[in-house]
Amino acid sequence: MKLALSAAVMAGLMTGTVSAETLGISMQSFDNNFQTLLREGLQARASEVKGTNVQFEDAQTDISKQLNQINNFIAAGVDGIILTLADASAAPGISEAAQKANIPLVYLNLEPGNVGQLPDKQAYVGSKETDAGTQAAQAACDLLKKNGKESTAQVYILMGDLAHQASRDRTSSFKDTLAAGDCKGVTIADEQSAAWTRTNAMDMTTNWITAGRPIDVVYANNDEMALGAIQALKSSGVLMDDVIVIGIDATQDALAAMTVGDLDATVFQNAKAQSASAIDAAVALMSGKPLEKQVMVPFELVTPANMNEYAHRN
Repeated sequence: MKLALSAAVMAGLMTGTVSAETLGISMQSFDNNFQTLLREGLQARASEVKGTNVQFEDAQTDISKQLNQINNFIAAGVDGIILTLADASAAPGISEAAQKANIPLVYLNLEPGNVGQLPDKQAYVGSKETDAGTQAAQAACDLLKKNGKESTAQVYILMGDLAHQASRDRTSSFKDTLAAGDCKGVTIADEQSAAWTRTNAMDMTTNWITAGRPIDVVYANNDEMALGAIQALKSSGVLMDDVIVIGIDATQDALAAMTVGDLDATVFQNAKAQSASAIDAAVALMSGKPLEKQVMVPFELVTPANMNEYAHRN
């Protein structure tokens, strides 16, 4: 899917009539917990950079809506664009449109694919998604070994939106790490997409429980889905001591669940650092400064032993 630039838009861009240092920001969804943290981080960092204004739009997980927002940013002559993708398949068209308009573009958090081939004045800021899956798997295996279930456990995976590279990478690296280590005997009983949402994850987990199969581990590609799984397990009378639940993001809701013993581990994704780096990257590109195609912020494993360190990180 490609974005069309009219002659009138191009003429408007060349006149330079729009005020400088305006960043158009399209967010995948304002309703998503982690996306909200990113939006707050973007606003906070932008307020620290003198002369930088930001305009936020909510794509509501709708690819068409996001494409319209990008078109509107280009038509308005913004100085730079930051976006969290509603669908990675739209990235080539978005990149092409921004390149034609000579507007710097920064993809944030959700990888566009082929990052190394992004045009000039474009970059990706995020975290190495395979690291998240690897850390989650190592935590799951350590807990299973304590319970003596490293060879018999039934593992269920709640995936994010399959249109996102993050979901695919977090899932594949989790499975690969289990298969290569001490827990290679476990069974991946099922893996389904709950599209990053708590409600979908609760429904999916309820279906698994209703099917009557044993559940030893639930690994979710984000904390929202992990929390949905916990709600379903508790509503069905399952004792949380009997199930290992692991998420990703280390949101405040997730840490609260860990405090009461419902969530066993999560992987901290640094929203503040990603957001600040995205603003800094956009400003650098707008200023004509060289920048790596990828700016990576490390993931960090969070367990009950160190969770207090993360209480105010996002």
